[in-house]
Amino acid sequence: MREAPGMASEFKVIRRVEFSDTDMAGIMHFSMFFRFMETAEHAFFRSLGFSVAMRMTDPAVGWPRVHASCDFKAPLRFEDEVEIHLRVVEKKSKALTYEFRFTKVNDPERTLAAIGRITAVCVSKTADGKMAATTIPTEFADKIEVATAAVNP
Repeated sequence: MREAPGMASEFKVIRRVEFSDTDMAGIMHFSMFFRFMETAEHAFFRSLGFSVAMRMTDPAVGWPRVHASCDFKAPLRFEDEVEIHLRVVEKKSKALTYEFRFTKVNDPERTLAAIGRITAVCVSKTADGKMAATTIPTEFADKIEVATAAVNP
């Protein structure tokens, strides 16, 4: 989902909860919410013509996480279809913060299952091989904006 041609602030993807995503109680294991967030972020980058491993920029950059959280509202179970709605909630010169809303698609009430948040910092390697924060490449930064519409909790 793009709000305006050339600029993106939101993205949606639907995933199915697989058996291997669940715990012994038959619900999606908490750690899988983080994997689903990462998958949605990667799809968002691809929708803009990029990859989270930006080898095409000079210098090449990556996106390590400096913050990740998730508040759980309702369980997801094997074979549930879940929409992961990514919203760019903050854009700084060297970092992006996303909010992720997990909604049960196969539920007539479209139950909100979780709300997650990730902050990723743009980094490149220094001459000595260490990572250092760097400015988000212009060709990527110019395609992203902060979502303006508030989403109800």
